[in-house]
Amino acid sequence: MFLALLLFAVHLVLNLYGTSVVTAAAFDAARLRAGGGGETVSEGEAELQVLELLDGYRSGGRLELSWSYPDTDGDGAADVVALRVVAEHPTDLLARVDFPFQRVDRTVTVRVERLR
Repeated sequence: MFLALLLFAVHLVLNLYGTSVVTAAAFDAARLRAGGGGETVSEGEAELQVLELLDGYRSGGRLELSWSYPDTDGDGAADVVALRVVAEHPTDLLARVDFPFQRVDRTVTVRVERLR
């Protein structure tokens, strides 16, 4: 019983770590796309950085990225960069058991940098 509890606790900790890494990589990509470093990068370049950071999620369709550019003030120009990341943690431990924390679904929004 103790080993099962220990296995569950270790699995939970690793998934929480993976969730924070996925969220951080998504935020970095959205920040780069919004021009946080002084210049904007293309979606492809930002996605390439996410794939470099999340190399383990790359195989098997475990990572999906979708971009959107909402207009929040009604002037017709995008004000926010929103990146939605859906990722399945790349663990093969207990592959037949579906844990509720195996799937990460995060939407990160960053304001677009503009000179006023």
